[in-house]
Amino acid sequence: QVQVVKSGGGSVQAGGSLRLSCTTSGVTFSDVNMGWFRQAPGKEREGVSCITWRGDNTYVSDSVKGRFTISRDNAENTLYLQMNSLKPEDTAMYYCAVGLSCIGAHFRPTAVPYWGKGTLVTISS
Repeated sequence: QVQVVKSGGGSVQAGGSLRLSCTTSGVTFSDVNMGWFRQAPGKEREGVSCITWRGDNTYVSDSVKGRFTISRDNAENTLYLQMNSLKPEDTAMYYCAVGLSCIGAHFRPTAVPYWGKGTLVTISS
């Protein structure tokens, strides 16, 4: 059984930073691609960033490019999302995704095998 544990959400003012982390069990972390999605109130879940199992390729959505950085530590079975220069429009529930594809149209919520429960990020203006 795959379990996903997340931490790091919270509330900050615009321009601030947060770091999300995600660990998994029940799956060989170093064998799977990992990613982050988010869902704002009243909106569909959208892909934020994805990283391949070796960490040698990443994808970042245009809306966060230059501000968010995805990384992973396979020795610690941990995925990270460093979020800088946060904006009020970044306010959302953030979800860790396990075992997904990072390639183009395959990077979508309906193609994610396993999800974390979500952590709330609130950015005030």
